[in-house]
Amino acid sequence: MNRNTFTNCVAGALMGSALALAFAPLAAGAQEKGAIAASVADQKSLFYIAAVDGMKAAAQEAGLQLNVASANNSSREQINQVQNLLVQQPGALLFISQDSTAAAASVRAANQADVPVIAVDQRPESGNGKIATFIATDSVKAARDLCTWLFGQMGGEGEIAILTGVLGSTAEQQRTKGCNEALAQHPKVKVVATQTANWDENEAFQATQNILTANPNIKAVFAESDAMSLGAAKAARQAGRTDLLSVGIDGFPTMFKAIRDGLTQATMAQIPYKMGQMAVQDAVKVLKGDAASIPAEQYQDAVLITKENVEKFKVTDFYGPAAERY
Repeated sequence: MNRNTFTNCVAGALMGSALALAFAPLAAGAQEKGAIAASVADQKSLFYIAAVDGMKAAAQEAGLQLNVASANNSSREQINQVQNLLVQQPGALLFISQDSTAAAASVRAANQADVPVIAVDQRPESGNGKIATFIATDSVKAARDLCTWLFGQMGGEGEIAILTGVLGSTAEQQRTKGCNEALAQHPKVKVVATQTANWDENEAFQATQNILTANPNIKAVFAESDAMSLGAAKAARQAGRTDLLSVGIDGFPTMFKAIRDGLTQATMAQIPYKMGQMAVQDAVKVLKGDAASIPAEQYQDAVLITKENVEKFKVTDFYGPAAERY
């Protein structure tokens, strides 16, 4: 589906059918294994909160018991939690890894326990483990589209800075690749600074302060997350650079407000609530013995949100009911 088509239908599709997953009744054998488990990196990030909320809603709709453990951003804690979840012999493990260490050890443990792994957002890249499917935002396309839009706002030329997420993470690699593809089509746009800010607003604020001091002529900052975009925009405002463009990827409520207020210029909104639902939908297929029908990769489009269309959408369209609390 192209972005324009997706943009036109996403509000109705996500809100109107938030719980309308087509779950067939489970067979008797599946009912006996009617519990699934989820291990997530944290329950502080709204993305992960929304993903888990989607999992819970879909599990309730399907009549499944869902056991959720949050690793509180600790690799060691996640490894231990996954081991404890596997002792309960769930029918499937829904898995959002904290990092490559937790991913490798946890997937290996699940494989040894013969529990299928449904990975969400972060692909377990190392350890030679096997997963049933990978559900995530198409971050390459999201970053390519966002950077292309940004370069258009710059008139196709000028200096930019890039703030990257946690180095080596799936999202960081894919978003860097996507923007590099856009840069290849815009030779007059020059990257004069690249710094890692680890998805963090405060780190991005400090990084941008340093970047602006060393590179006073930059026109824009491409941040690989909304939090970093907000940090960059606030640093620019403090430095009197109200003309600096700042964009990110996530679609957080704070970013919607920042776009409305003119602090930032754009975000690519993800659909974590739906991705959580999809993970449970795939778990149902596993329980019914239909794992072979699950695609190996399930990339989801993000939606470009700018000042021109921000009023057409609600954050709940993408992040589910939890977004209203933020």
